[in-house]
Amino acid sequence: MRFQDLHPQAGSRRRKRRIGRGIAAGQGASGGFGMRGQKSRSGRSTRPGFEGGQNPLYRRLPKLKHFPLVNRKVYTTINVDRLNTLPANSVVTVESLLEAGILTTAKYPLKVLGNGELNVKLEVHAAAFSGSARSKIEAAGGVCVETSVAADSE
Repeated sequence: MRFQDLHPQAGSRRRKRRIGRGIAAGQGASGGFGMRGQKSRSGRSTRPGFEGGQNPLYRRLPKLKHFPLVNRKVYTTINVDRLNTLPANSVVTVESLLEAGILTTAKYPLKVLGNGELNVKLEVHAAAFSGSARSKIEAAGGVCVETSVAADSE
């Protein structure tokens, strides 16, 4: 048996209808498409999404500016100005912030942001730091320690 010898089994493939080739062919005259109307015209199908002149769905919906991230990282955030109330040379962790009443929940890993000024020397343990927060903590004489806790997805 060769590749060129292969063919479909007899009766498994039907012959294509030949539309508009006279009445003897069985699909002559209007060819099964009726007498009048949009669906009877030559080339007759409309483009995908066409709704007969009505404003189509893809134009009625609001346009999105971006696509959401599927597994985005979610953090519990705090700004450096909130850390000014802590005593000098203390170690700042999520647990110590909960005890001090600065944070109310520790559902996600901690990220320190750089809004405000810091006047106290601290050792801050967090999952992430913004660039400005890291520079402000180190400028005050403190230390930034990144913990290896990965951010959970929401």
